[in-house]
Amino acid sequence: MNYLTVDSATTSTSPDKNDEATNNEDLEVDNSQSVLLKIATLYAEQLMSDLILEVGGVGYPAHRLILCASSEVFQVMLMNREWSEWRESRIVLQETPTGASVFPHFLKYFYTGQIRISHQTVLPVLSLADKYNVKDLVTLCLSYMSQHIAQAAKRGQLISWMQYTMACGHNDVAKACQNFVKWNMEWVMDSELAELEDDTLLSLLQHSDLVLHNEMTLYQFVVRWLNKQKERLNTSDLSETELKAHWDSLVTTVFSHVRFPMMCPNQLAKLLLCPLTQEHKEFFMERMAIAMSYQSGQYERVREVQRCAGGRLLFTPRLYTEDTWGSVLAVDNFHGLPSYHTRTFIFSTRPCMADEAAERLSEWTVDLYPKGVWFRKSMLIVWSGTYDVPEVVLRTVRISITCQSCPEQANRYEYGEYSEPDVRVKIGILVWGVQNGVEHVASVVERVHRFSAQNRVLNIDGALDFDELNTPLYSPAAPTAPAGKQGRCQKCADACDGREPRHLLGPNRDQLRIQVVIVPLTDFCHVGGSESNG
Repeated sequence: MNYLTVDSATTSTSPDKNDEATNNEDLEVDNSQSVLLKIATLYAEQLMSDLILEVGGVGYPAHRLILCASSEVFQVMLMNREWSEWRESRIVLQETPTGASVFPHFLKYFYTGQIRISHQTVLPVLSLADKYNVKDLVTLCLSYMSQHIAQAAKRGQLISWMQYTMACGHNDVAKACQNFVKWNMEWVMDSELAELEDDTLLSLLQHSDLVLHNEMTLYQFVVRWLNKQKERLNTSDLSETELKAHWDSLVTTVFSHVRFPMMCPNQLAKLLLCPLTQEHKEFFMERMAIAMSYQSGQYERVREVQRCAGGRLLFTPRLYTEDTWGSVLAVDNFHGLPSYHTRTFIFSTRPCMADEAAERLSEWTVDLYPKGVWFRKSMLIVWSGTYDVPEVVLRTVRISITCQSCPEQANRYEYGEYSEPDVRVKIGILVWGVQNGVEHVASVVERVHRFSAQNRVLNIDGALDFDELNTPLYSPAAPTAPAGKQGRCQKCADACDGREPRHLLGPNRDQLRIQVVIVPLTDFCHVGGSESNG
């Protein structure tokens, strides 16, 4: 930032007095806006330009000094004698049509530091900023994307955002986009499926934290994607033989990652009537045979499959949201809840993925502490005496899960081996949130845990940030007042405060919603990371 220093100190014969007067009378004036305006005028009025940049047949007057100061790529291009461009007065730049459409705004940013970006333009602007290494503009574009991921999904732009940021190493935004897709796959529009590349889809299908109604939902997603690919292949220059070979390979490769053993027998039976099954009968019959072996308890065959590459993933459940595997927990009037409030929910799940008609269900109690946890002062009586237990207050949002159906003792055999008296499950805590008015699953916390008669309770802290959830960031929107007399509206207040209460939903932003998913695990599952036990 440039400063103009005005020194109005008078001459004095005394050094000490002169210094004191200078300190009292010096004035720093910030006139940077005027200087920026002068630089912007060079662009607006095309004054003193010494270079023409031609993009898409259109010439844009520019200044070497400004280009070199703004872009490391232009600096090398225009100052390095080994580049032919350093001596040219007109340089032709090869840009994509979308890049060419935003190039004048991109160039103007060099002079003014201002640019208007939207869902349609942020990606081409970012691609230009990456290409010419304009780091500050890259940061601005990535910040915009991270704050508008939900809207990008609603507008059918998320896949292109995800794939570009993954390819260019913008890892934070890429991960945020990928998480949104994994946890909200139903949001992916058919118009985006044509853009979803093979490798990207295969990477997604290998994740076990996909949030889906059931595995059949994923099957239908893959079918929709394949239909889009078939439309594209039919317009290619491939011969009929090449087209069939490519199509057959694509179908088998993609469906190899769909976990058919996680489908119930009724769903598998319906697949027999699908056109793809008839078209690739040998492949699908093999996959369904594996699934039926698992569903009918033929575990010798299952063991053979799990030893193959990727075999264990076939028997690993994802985060299924149908009622069979969990429940939605909604807390209304959140702002009116007292401190240390507890809300209790009770539900049941099936004890086994392969046991569709199980008479015995797993019973669960979930205690939600959204306003912190308070342990009152108490006394502990043990054989050696009596001890005072002090009061403890925890500033945490706690989700306490209790298994009510743990067997008291080991009395059964499973898979031909003695079974421990425990219930081994994968728990998913799906936390709903809102971004720019779009409600979606905003975060997911996973735990793999063994419940037993001695350890029936699992406490999960950190699924939501306590301070973010409980700090009053805003006041409810006031009734509409005449112009000039109303206070800040809710949207403006949130924007000015810099953040929204992300995890509170509804028109009054006072509903907390989470979903607890509990799916059973067997020894055939692949589970990454550590496993807790008690």
